[in-house]
Amino acid sequence: MCELLVGLPDVNVTAVEDQRPGPLRVHIETRAARPGCPGCEGPVTAKDRPVVVLVDLPAFGRPTRLVWRKRRWSCAQSSCARRSWTEEAPGIGAPRLALTDRAGRWVTEQVGRCGRTVNEVATELGCDWHTVNDAVIAYGTALVDDPDRIGQPVALGLDETLFARVGPRRIQSWSTSIVDVGAGVLLDVVPGRSAAEPCAWLAGRSEAWRAGIAWATLDLSGPYRSVFDTMLPDATQVADPFHVVKLANTKLVFL
Repeated sequence: MCELLVGLPDVNVTAVEDQRPGPLRVHIETRAARPGCPGCEGPVTAKDRPVVVLVDLPAFGRPTRLVWRKRRWSCAQSSCARRSWTEEAPGIGAPRLALTDRAGRWVTEQVGRCGRTVNEVATELGCDWHTVNDAVIAYGTALVDDPDRIGQPVALGLDETLFARVGPRRIQSWSTSIVDVGAGVLLDVVPGRSAAEPCAWLAGRSEAWRAGIAWATLDLSGPYRSVFDTMLPDATQVADPFHVVKLANTKLVFL
């Protein structure tokens, strides 16, 4: 029943440390059978048991650490090129990350879908900012690069955003948001507000994907019109309502 605490059916929970005011520490080891050597398929021996401490999801309202006592194996054949290796279990934690797999997926959703800051999530888990940010990048990159993430929009929009003010002189740094207007979903953000980056982004999509865009919305800027003229020549261009109303208001004459 203790395995329910970590949500991993293939591990043994060997101990639970409650050292207040520090995090709760749950000690585990895998139930993996002795493997064959991946190099020569010969017999192996246990070399040592390194300990890896991973940040896990909170338990009982407290920050929690999973203390994984790994197995390091050694090939018994002196002629084998694969002398030693450490067991891996992606279900427990991804290599080179300091969070458990379930915590890594959770923090990615909290930051990406729920819009929470990395610092806020790190504070809840009782760990540093870089631990959470590294996991968000690792798990989030695979989601961003998934070709099925974007789908097939019918209406595509471009709009500029003041992304940041950089340096002691607070120089404006702009970005361009690429939006699925029909679904109201942000597809990507590219640097600058010129035509170059949006054109490069659209060039990375297939010809069939670009042909499926029937409507192109823009904010009356010349560079974005150039993007649509060049990359989506068959799409009907329309101005978004906000900028149309703003332009109309500047032309009103009050008597």
